[in-house]
Amino acid sequence: MWCYRGGSISTEPRINDRIRVPEVRLVGPSGEQVGIVPLAKALELAQEYDLDLVEVAASARPPVCKLMDYGKFKYESAMKAREARKNQAHTVIKEMKLRPKIDPHDYDTKKGHVVRFLKQGDKVKITIMFRGREQSRPELGYRLLQRLASDVEDLGFIESNPKQDGRNMIMVLGPHKKKTEAMAEAREAQAARKAERQGVALTDDEAPSEDAAVEVEETTAEVASAEVAEDAPEEAPASPEAPAEA
Repeated sequence: MWCYRGGSISTEPRINDRIRVPEVRLVGPSGEQVGIVPLAKALELAQEYDLDLVEVAASARPPVCKLMDYGKFKYESAMKAREARKNQAHTVIKEMKLRPKIDPHDYDTKKGHVVRFLKQGDKVKITIMFRGREQSRPELGYRLLQRLASDVEDLGFIESNPKQDGRNMIMVLGPHKKKTEAMAEAREAQAARKAERQGVALTDDEAPSEDAAVEVEETTAEVASAEVAEDAPEEAPASPEAPAEA
């Protein structure tokens, strides 16, 4: 009786000598159809082109193989998968907790967090926590939730209406923008800030230094003094017949 004792099953395609079939349907390096050829002939062509023979459709009869640079193919596939994961949008539900008799300053702070979450394209779960006698006044929590929803209506909408859950009252706000749109806008804003910083740095580098300005001022003063000296009339030489002072 045969028994499988573990070990990982490879999901990579078979290449070159690992292909164990008598013949294959061969595809050339540029995608052209070569036709059905013996495996030995396909391997010979792969060696001639300095490429790999890669099995791309093992379930076909005969299997389809292509001539390609397998190392380059794997690298490009990994880069595409990485870029796809980078741009993948994961919807996250953030949670914000409030008390029915929250202080105005604390309310503004909590609302700021809700605004930031909605701008990022995330859902926000708002929880009103009742304690003691507050449980007999659920309308306080309801009015607070409605007030918050009204304050952020330009960024989000009520996805789940307020409902009582034990000692808490819960409401879910959904963003108007999709997560992918929010991520794209965030990247554009980051690129704009980076370009602006680089522009400011370039302007500072091109501006003359204080020492250079002083040198320019001194040079200008020297030139002005020389021009004044050239324009001034020359003094007449003393006459030899003038009597000497006693």
